Amino acid sequence: MITFLFYYSLLSLAFFFALKLLLQNKKFTNIPPGPPSLPILGNLHQLGKPLHQALHRISQSYGEVFSLWFGSRLFVIVSSQSAVQECFTKNDIVLANRPRFLIGEYVAYNCTTLTLAPYGDHWRNLRRITALEVLSNYRLNKFLEMRREEVKRLVQKLAQESVHKDQFLKVEMKSRFSELTFNIIMRMISGKRYWGDDNEVGDVEEARKIREIIKELVSLGGANNSADFLPILWWFDFGHLEKKLKGLAKRADGFSQGLIDEHRRAKQRANTMIDHLLSLQESQPEYYTDQIIKGLILVMVFAGTDTSSVTLEWAMSSLLNNPHVLEKAKKEIDTHIGQERLIDEPEISKLPYLQNIVSETLRLHPALPLLLAHEASNDCTISGYNVPRGTIVLINAWANHRDPQLWSDPTSFKPERFEKEGEANKLITFGLGRRACPGESLAQRTVGLTLGLLIQCFEWKRVSEEEIDMTEGAGATMPKVIPLEAMCRARHPIINMLLS
Repeated sequence: MITFLFYYSLLSLAFFFALKLLLQNKKFTNIPPGPPSLPILGNLHQLGKPLHQALHRISQSYGEVFSLWFGSRLFVIVSSQSAVQECFTKNDIVLANRPRFLIGEYVAYNCTTLTLAPYGDHWRNLRRITALEVLSNYRLNKFLEMRREEVKRLVQKLAQESVHKDQFLKVEMKSRFSELTFNIIMRMISGKRYWGDDNEVGDVEEARKIREIIKELVSLGGANNSADFLPILWWFDFGHLEKKLKGLAKRADGFSQGLIDEHRRAKQRANTMIDHLLSLQESQPEYYTDQIIKGLILVMVFAGTDTSSVTLEWAMSSLLNNPHVLEKAKKEIDTHIGQERLIDEPEISKLPYLQNIVSETLRLHPALPLLLAHEASNDCTISGYNVPRGTIVLINAWANHRDPQLWSDPTSFKPERFEKEGEANKLITFGLGRRACPGESLAQRTVGLTLGLLIQCFEWKRVSEEEIDMTEGAGATMPKVIPLEAMCRARHPIINMLLS
């Protein structure tokens, strides 16, 4: 009897969603073209991994603006420069909303964090706090010494290991970049280092837990979660999704609240994001609530660690596959900085070729190949097609950055292309419009300084004659399938500075 009721319910739900989809298709006229869809599933069965590549393949048949059904939700995918500009000029306010995904409801305090909050007064308040009190140039300059120390620790450790071997040292770079960016962000937030082998390291077990939280956020978030688009899976809780999300939310909240409580108990305020926000909380408690501070911690950790570390890994991989580019960058540094002192962050602006390398890395390997999803708050048009209210709009930055109509020789790594004035303005790595990423300056500073010091301080070569494998993996931040391994040796004129 129970089995009969289960299948009866399942068939009833299937009929309901099939009817709903049929009515939707009749209602939506002149929407962007797309492949035929199945009842209930929509086009989910046609999507492979990595998702940005699968969407690009579909665009080859249906155009640079096309539509798909992710279960019961209509998606419009955009990968042409003109359509992207239209999205964030004429339609900027209409597309300023975010879709509500399950992970946002549970982990992001019912979609009230900066990245997931709907467009409105609350979001504007969060944006103001972030722009003025967390990621302004003034605040970033206050944290300069932290970034400087962490990057120097990385190159010093590499130098010590390579000098001890007195030859080229084989190093795995993925974990080193992850530790670097995680320590930078956590020092900015709380003043504590979490990874390393010195006496200033915090709770390693706590660090492991927060890294696991980040990993789960990536795997369960956004378009990776079928239950966001197939409510039938949510109702039957296949895979105990609700339990996973509740557990993840509890751990993330406990971590952030623990940091806040620790700093609240401290006798003196320090130079950290939490201390600064707690000072503001004392005078404006209605704006700087614990929940807002916890949401900012979550956004900073999630958005500021993996994105920068994967960008560094892609940049070094590209340089190793293009040794002439690496050599040209080294000559620029030697000419403008010399070998008697180390590059400092403010001097990156004097190294245009190094900046072009960063830009070319962000073009070919954007940290978020699919920008965070937008949701239409009203009916609008994109490239002459109707986009109904409630449609989720995805910007395929990866495809846009490889468009042969926009870039010459688009799949080749050529930093020289950015010597042409205005080319950098075609990049959409950090988004556009009102919901553009406010952390662009921090990312550029971190990546530029790290890459510059690695080039200045070491000789680099591949592990073998074969080129570095550049296969892209699945995930929100587009990891390399094969983590980067390389051979490095400290440059003799600089060894003494690193080891002193």
